[in-house]
Amino acid sequence: MSDYSPRATELLPRLAAGGSDVTRPLISLIVPSWNDDELVVDLVNGLPVTPEIAEWVVAAVQPGEKLRELHRQGIVRLIFCDKPSRGRQMNAGAAEARGSLLCFHHADSELRPEHLRALEKTARNDAISGGAFHRRFDDRRAVIVWWEGLIRRLSSFAGPLFGDQSIFVRASVFERMGGFADIPLMEDLKFSGRLRQLGSTVLLDPPLWSSPRRFRRQGNWLTTLLNVAFIALFYFGVDPCTLHRWYYRNFRGSPVQHMGRRSVTAGIVRGK
Repeated sequence: MSDYSPRATELLPRLAAGGSDVTRPLISLIVPSWNDDELVVDLVNGLPVTPEIAEWVVAAVQPGEKLRELHRQGIVRLIFCDKPSRGRQMNAGAAEARGSLLCFHHADSELRPEHLRALEKTARNDAISGGAFHRRFDDRRAVIVWWEGLIRRLSSFAGPLFGDQSIFVRASVFERMGGFADIPLMEDLKFSGRLRQLGSTVLLDPPLWSSPRRFRRQGNWLTTLLNVAFIALFYFGVDPCTLHRWYYRNFRGSPVQHMGRRSVTAGIVRGK
């Protein structure tokens, strides 16, 4: 069985051939959500978009009333996913997206008008296949700023792109790649490795700030060591489902439910 979801490759061509009377945005901002409703609502309300430039697509597990209300108002397109798996959720969102550039954004990362303008400029450059944003850490101590600068230089030409950098990719390239791997963790590493091989990837400014909640809860160095350890285990072949179970049960304090290899059932949520 393939690791990659068929939904992206099955549905994107059909959507691309949709009616000309529908306003097609340049960018689709795709946000996977699981118990992140408040973060998503704040994110969306903090960055209103025009339909010609961008659309919000939220692929949510058990979305609450606030997200459903944003869908009823036409502010977001809400996709219901019945099992939490970030890779599968993002594939489900991409399958319903209409933009020529797909940006996969985490709910706890900032997104300002400057970031949207950078994405718009990129979307209009057909020579670029995809990429991500540079990172900015919340901790501004000298050693962290040094580490941030080192990562910036290295990631400009090599290395994995992480989900909290808001990975983006041209829709046609995403379709050709077959979407994200159908795995609950490390889907960003696997996808970005294949994206890098295609060439024509860029890293954008302004740098993207992500929530420091994990770093504050566990400490900067412990969080960094855990991240490095889990990435190493992934590259050594440990199953991502096992890594997800270890990570969320032992370090994140969140219950892990429904993490089998069954497929996600996804559909657009309709207002009542």
